[in-house]
Amino acid sequence: MNKDIFEGNWKQLKGKVQEQWGKLTNDDLDVIEGKRDQVAGKIQARYGITKDEAEKQIQAWEEKRNH
Repeated sequence: MNKDIFEGNWKQLKGKVQEQWGKLTNDDLDVIEGKRDQVAGKIQARYGITKDEAEKQIQAWEEKRNH
């Protein structure tokens, strides 16, 4: 998903992101404000995974949403 599309659709995506990664809090999502790199960082922190793994999860989630 294009960075601009991710940020532009943040209000719609926010709930879907929280469904997928339930450990992210509303405060986390408010801070993220649709910035894709910050999504990865928050997932990394909340789930104790590497940034690469967080990116892979986001990419897989985006691909699933686009199909």
